Amino acid sequence: MKIHNKKKYLSFLKFKRDFQKYGLEKARSYELILHWLNNRLSRNQFLVLSGILVGCTAGLAGVILKTLVHTIHNFITHIHFEYQILFYIVFPFLGIVLTTAIVITLFKGQDRKGIGAILYEIAQNSSIVASVKMYSQVIQSAVTVGLGGSAGLESPIAVTGAAIGSNYAQTYRLSYKERTLLLAAGATAGIASAFNAPIAGIMFAFEILLTGVVFTDFIPLVVAAVCGSLLSRILLQEDILFRFYTREPFNYKNVPYYLILGIVTGLYARYFVVISQKVEHFIKGLKLSRMRKAMFGGLVLSLLCVLFPPLFGEGYETVKAFTNGNTHSIIKNSFFRYFEIGDWTIIIFLVLVCLLKAFATSFTIFSGGNGGNFAPSLFAGGTVGYLFALVCQHIGFTEVPVTNLVLVGMAGAMSGVLYAPLTAIFLIAESSFGYDLFIPLMIVSIISYLIAKWFSPISPELKSLADQGKIFTNKHDKNLLFALRTEDFIDQYSETINENASVNELFELVKNGDKNIFAAIDESGKLKGILTLDDIRPYLFNQEIDHLQTVAQIMKAPPAVIYPENQPLEILQIFDDTGVWNLPVTSEYNDFVGFISKSSILMSYRQLLKEYSD
Repeated sequence: MKIHNKKKYLSFLKFKRDFQKYGLEKARSYELILHWLNNRLSRNQFLVLSGILVGCTAGLAGVILKTLVHTIHNFITHIHFEYQILFYIVFPFLGIVLTTAIVITLFKGQDRKGIGAILYEIAQNSSIVASVKMYSQVIQSAVTVGLGGSAGLESPIAVTGAAIGSNYAQTYRLSYKERTLLLAAGATAGIASAFNAPIAGIMFAFEILLTGVVFTDFIPLVVAAVCGSLLSRILLQEDILFRFYTREPFNYKNVPYYLILGIVTGLYARYFVVISQKVEHFIKGLKLSRMRKAMFGGLVLSLLCVLFPPLFGEGYETVKAFTNGNTHSIIKNSFFRYFEIGDWTIIIFLVLVCLLKAFATSFTIFSGGNGGNFAPSLFAGGTVGYLFALVCQHIGFTEVPVTNLVLVGMAGAMSGVLYAPLTAIFLIAESSFGYDLFIPLMIVSIISYLIAKWFSPISPELKSLADQGKIFTNKHDKNLLFALRTEDFIDQYSETINENASVNELFELVKNGDKNIFAAIDESGKLKGILTLDDIRPYLFNQEIDHLQTVAQIMKAPPAVIYPENQPLEILQIFDDTGVWNLPVTSEYNDFVGFISKSSILMSYRQLLKEYSD
């Protein structure tokens, strides 16, 4: 009993010290309770509790975002226009322009968005996400998508959830690994709440967010996903997202359809990401102000929506209309209504919708709107699947599983665009209650993913960041090196000597200092050469040496020079190529900065490896 009381007393003292150390006097009451629990519970117990809290909060954020979008959409659909064409002209344009204005005025121009932003924070900012992202993405994407932007809500929800998890971990002083885990848990809950698909949310975390990060704890992810999905289902009372009553059970005789569709969706996914890159490059190259770019992108999007109304908004209702046989109702609002609507009219219409969806989404996102590629890839994949089914029927095949092809086409396009086959498989299986379609879902998703990987081993959306070492890849050792910063290894107290100094002055520098390598510089501080103790030793003990000769006569050129912008991985390669352990660092104008040693990088790498392995 005494021992038990002593443990309680020691725990109280520890909490009291933390209370004083971290200034918890200003903390809210619930934060005090959680700080107390953090001291009383084991690490795993507190992480599970954290997963529940982060999951519920991120799920609630997802509910708020979806509610905002539906409210805005319902409001604008009840506005009466004498000509329906004005509806598609006004609102998509307004959505992008308003979003840009909000970013400039409310968020001071800070609009880094998308999954790449989360991966950057994990790799380069110790999983610390700015607190403003807990609500900025909700506001921006609600305006963009609610007013008809051709993008999805899932990426903004994921970024919001990640910010919630990161800031929760920062509040309770959790370590980098725990912070990363809760960041991923928040994003997982966000995805789970968006689709009522907790397993898909977990797969999203493992396939995309936690690439290259080794974790043994995954229970908080599971708990967060369940909480996010459950909260969304309770509050929104939504049915299964893709409930298609005409769906057929899996038949192995239809496998050839799925094999061909896998190839088609894989090629389409490649087309989608290439167009996205080209549009991004085009918009960045425009010599226009931010607002003018938004106006230009809004005009392009409005024009596309006028010609092809299915490009308006997320597009999920359009996919449902395909499977319910309401294709004619979709076409009647487009300019195709002026033509006789036959089989080939529908096919041409759908081909153009698929091709232009990539442009509509890219202009929405890169000209100033906020959204992601989840919904566009699902919409495009469903359209490709339906188009493929129509073509098969038109050329004489009778027993074509149309609805099944729509569903697996959605998974195929998403797998190829996002490089996330498992996420795509489980998302469609859960959101359509199509668990019996696991085999065709796997066939189409894997084929599409392999085709995408054949064109580019890393998602083109993330390739530039990966090449620069700004995000983690599946190469764990390189990820650790990318987490190191070159400036941390530069010896700012390196000793220098003027190239015109005498050898006696050099001897004094050696005698009074503790360095093994010295930089010879000129009057303006530019590097002229280096000297090591091995270079100096023959002169140091030679009594016959002419002590009037200068440093310039005995210095040598460095085998290589490091620049501050070089990454640790590059620097280690230079060390290996030269076979030395110390090299000088200079600016691009040859100004001497300091020395860097190979051993300091290797020691930091070993320490980081130890921390990741704990």
